[in-house]
Amino acid sequence: MNEPQTAITEHTLAAFAEAWNRHDLEALMGFMHDDCVFHAVAGPDLLGRTFTGRAEVREGFRAAWTTLPDAAWLDGVHFVAGNRGVSESTFKGTQADGSRIEARMVDVFTFKDGKILIKNAFRKNRPAQPAA
Repeated sequence: MNEPQTAITEHTLAAFAEAWNRHDLEALMGFMHDDCVFHAVAGPDLLGRTFTGRAEVREGFRAAWTTLPDAAWLDGVHFVAGNRGVSESTFKGTQADGSRIEARMVDVFTFKDGKILIKNAFRKNRPAQPAA
């Protein structure tokens, strides 16, 4: 007998965003499917940089805080339609040279078995702001 699937809701995506803002890697990975994929906002490929599987996705997520230690995703708005969902937020973070990134972004999700299978991140290409 198959176990019932847990439905992803807007509340699930809000909790996922809260884990990002806590920089809680273990909590984030708890939302991810075993066969997860993460397409980062930047990288050499059409979809940015792709991280495949739990170990790579974990490192891809960790890189966000390595590059921008104060990274935050604010003003989140979330919706779910079937096995797809979107989170929209304002991304803020300070780079090593002190310049700041502040831009609207979205994550487009695909769900499977009550978990996030694919996280595909898109961010406005706004120039970095001067150091505060």
